[in-house]
This record gives sequence, C-alpha cells and structure tokens, in this order.
Amino acid sequence: VQLQASGGGLVQAGGSLRLSCAASGRTLSSYGMGWFRQAPGKERDAVAAISWSGDTYYADSVKGRFTISRDNAKNTVYLQMNNLTPEDTAVYYCAADRAWHGSTWYANQKYDYWGQGTEVTVSS
Repeated sequence: VQLQASGGGLVQAGGSLRLSCAASGRTLSSYGMGWFRQAPGKERDAVAAISWSGDTYYADSVKGRFTISRDNAKNTVYLQMNNLTPEDTAVYYCAADRAWHGSTWYANQKYDYWGQGTEVTVSS
C-alpha cells in the first residue's frame, strides 16, 4: 500500500484545512486509518483514527475541532481541521493498520504503512 498525504499549507489561526490521504496498490476498505503529527523537536503523536467500519477516535487536543472521515470508493481518508491554532503546526502523516484494534488506535507501532507527510503551519 502506498499512501500519499496532501492538503497541508500555511493558514492563520482560526482557519481551516482539509488533509487528504490517497492510497494506491490496495483498497483501504478493510484497514484502520490514522493521522499522526510531528512538531519540530517533538515525538510523533496520534491525532485521529477511523476504523474500517467507521468508528472514530481523537486526541483530546483536537476533539471538537478535527474530523476524520473516509471514502472507500475513492480509497481516500480525510482530516478536516477547523479552528486551527499555532499548536497544530506540524508535519501530518497518514497511516494504515491491517489488524485494527480500537484500543490501540494511538500507537505508532501498530500501523503498517505510512505516507510521506504534509506540512501544516498555523500563524498567530
């Protein structure tokens, strides 16, 4: 599975962006999908995830602002990010998990495939 993340950019605080993660090589319909982010000098942290059946999971820091969704027909996962703050500045990565368990949605090591990342910068 190859994952291509896109949609990052520079936005002012309070603005919105929608990230996309397009897959090729295999259908994503049976995979759990996650979005992670890594700010400069920090570890890669989980942001949101969606199971193959559509259950969603969010980090506390983005609840109510970010929405993860998937379109299996397009083999694409999205992350709608609203009310962005400078603390959301990071490189965002999408990832796919073949053996989905919701209880470990946040664990980097659970994911089998990773995209290349798309940079999000939020100015104050």
